[in-house]
Amino acid sequence: MEFEQKVLNIITYSGEARNKAMNAITEAKCGRYKKAESNIKEAEDLLIKAHKKQTSLIQLEASGVRITPSLLLIHGQDHLMNAMMVKDMAVEFVDLYRRLNE
Repeated sequence: MEFEQKVLNIITYSGEARNKAMNAITEAKCGRYKKAESNIKEAEDLLIKAHKKQTSLIQLEASGVRITPSLLLIHGQDHLMNAMMVKDMAVEFVDLYRRLNE
């Protein structure tokens, strides 16, 4: 159960991070750069939480506990990688909107 809970945490934190990153783009598009930056920061904080859960699973396996890849784990990893990419792109979009509106 602990394993599944960690994976569900990765999915939840990553999904929230992705949403915050997308919100940052929307805020920047409307010229609300402080709110966009706040959303980016919240996304980063959520990604840190997700990454900590991922790291705990890696440490578990490194200690000798065999983790069998499951659809749930793959789904969690997919969410995390996607959220990280969206956050990185959001940073670039916020900067781009800021430059366009100067």
